[in-house]
Amino acid sequence: MTAVEINGHQIEVLFTEAEIAARVGELARLVAEEQPENLLVVPVLKGSFIFAADLIRAFYRARLLPEVDFMMLASYRDKTSSSGQVDILRDIETDVRERDVLLIDDILESGRTLAFAKDLLAARGANRVFTAVLLDKPGHRAADIDADFKGFDCPDKFVVGYGMDMAHAYRELPFVGFVMNPCG
Repeated sequence: MTAVEINGHQIEVLFTEAEIAARVGELARLVAEEQPENLLVVPVLKGSFIFAADLIRAFYRARLLPEVDFMMLASYRDKTSSSGQVDILRDIETDVRERDVLLIDDILESGRTLAFAKDLLAARGANRVFTAVLLDKPGHRAADIDADFKGFDCPDKFVVGYGMDMAHAYRELPFVGFVMNPCG
């Protein structure tokens, strides 16, 4: 593994930009194999925005032409662990009745957020609700949910980069890593 120094912190790289790009292309092909009908893609903001953008572009290459809407849910706020309660900060505007929906999230950890969103959209009448996550961290699961599509298994570390943050920092990193002890 490689470490980089950013703002006085050492960040250990877990998944490189190239590894992520290759896996995103694979995930797009796997989703296309499900032959979703009238697909609505719903990224869960904020952490998934980079993963979602790359995956949606990869859908084009996989010959999927989804509609896109956004949902913002919160269970972490500015903490490093889930509060246990999921709040809807921004709901989708699109009717999901009788269509397939793909929820996209950055990381599946406790599972509360993704399970909440999946149940909500199913209750609103979606035919099928699939889930795609960049990272799966199963050791802390509090809800009974597994991702239908996952990029990588994640070690039990607080990760940053590729849209994921630590107190609003590091979202811009093109890789996924974890912050080690501060430098110097």
